[in-house]
Amino acid sequence: MVTTLDQLLNKPISKFTLGTMTFGEQVKEADSHRILDLAFDQGINLIDTAEMYPIPAQRETFGLCEKIIGSWFKKNPKKRSSLICATKISGPARNLDWIRGGNKIKASDFEEACNASLKHLQTDVIDLYQIHWPMRHVPSFGQIYFDPSKDELNMMSIHEQLTALNSLVKAGKVRAIGLSNETPYGVHEFLRIAKEYDLPKIASVQNPYCLLNRSVENAMDETLHRLNIPLLAYSPLAFGLLTGKYDRDGFSGTHVPAAARMIKFDSLRRQRWGRKSALIAACLYNKLAKESNLSPTQMALAFCLNKWQVASTIVGVTSVAQLHENLRAMNIKISQELMDRIDEIRLIHRDPCQ
Repeated sequence: MVTTLDQLLNKPISKFTLGTMTFGEQVKEADSHRILDLAFDQGINLIDTAEMYPIPAQRETFGLCEKIIGSWFKKNPKKRSSLICATKISGPARNLDWIRGGNKIKASDFEEACNASLKHLQTDVIDLYQIHWPMRHVPSFGQIYFDPSKDELNMMSIHEQLTALNSLVKAGKVRAIGLSNETPYGVHEFLRIAKEYDLPKIASVQNPYCLLNRSVENAMDETLHRLNIPLLAYSPLAFGLLTGKYDRDGFSGTHVPAAARMIKFDSLRRQRWGRKSALIAACLYNKLAKESNLSPTQMALAFCLNKWQVASTIVGVTSVAQLHENLRAMNIKISQELMDRIDEIRLIHRDPCQ
């Protein structure tokens, strides 16, 4: 049974993972394929998507991202065989009634969702199948406090989830399983129950990690280190806040491209990325980057690439040019002096995008 991401390819995963949640919304199919071509040519061997993508999630575009990747796989079967294809099953989607009616998930939903993703991706197997968010109440997506009163005891148990995933592994539809937006408790429980019942071990955890959200370093990093589980860090640029394009006037749009996600999709502003405290802290980090002769994007990505906590950093782009810019951060080393100055900002501003 596959238990690590490296075993999926018999070689280390790339330092960058290509995130694709813009495919089908901000990025049309032809441009998406160009981005995939460049990523492959530059040695990126992990592609991450989800059944609900693109973002923002809409009934009309549900599954479109997987379909775009699938059409690229069909054109490039040899490339497909040397890549890790990762996708996700959505957790209980109360506000997304087109995903299983917005209802709680049951065992049969795992198989149906997996089959749909396999069809969309035009592939015989999903290398890494992840649970997009926990099937229990946890603080996530901008919520920072656990509230026991919101706990729903009739949710699908972790044992039931692992059993459903095990069926997919045994059927040859999935090679490895992972979690996303998880907590230390969740990771420990998934591993404890897997060991007790001889069920698949979690191969990775995908959580937010960036200069504006280092909450992984508040206990999750110890959990992942001691349990030998790699972190796939998403939103390293904090939805664009760490590129500098919002520095001058927040979200007024005066100096920001109309297609920018924070401007185009108002709902995103109401999540963690739209907080005033996030803008304030982002400006300070971006100023520090320029003082260090780096672009804000370069420093933000290099920060993730230089941290021991991170196995691979997920970068999502809307153009080939953006991917080229991101790749230039690959060989940048963050000095201890610069890391100390980064930590000084965090000491005051903490994690505004938690």
